[in-house]
Amino acid sequence: MSTKNRAKATAKNIEGKVQEAVGDVTGDPKTQAEGKDKQAEAKVRHAVEDVKDRAKEILE
Repeated sequence: MSTKNRAKATAKNIEGKVQEAVGDVTGDPKTQAEGKDKQAEAKVRHAVEDVKDRAKEILE
């Protein structure tokens, strides 16, 4: 498990949530979409780390 990679993914998720909220407040659909994209990217990064962890467990 890479704590560093998980931390980056969590930071990306938070960044995306903030950006989406700013888009909601300002009524800017582009900003909302960019925020949602960042959250989706974070979800994928977490999934990759989960797969790495599981593979490591299997190999041990």
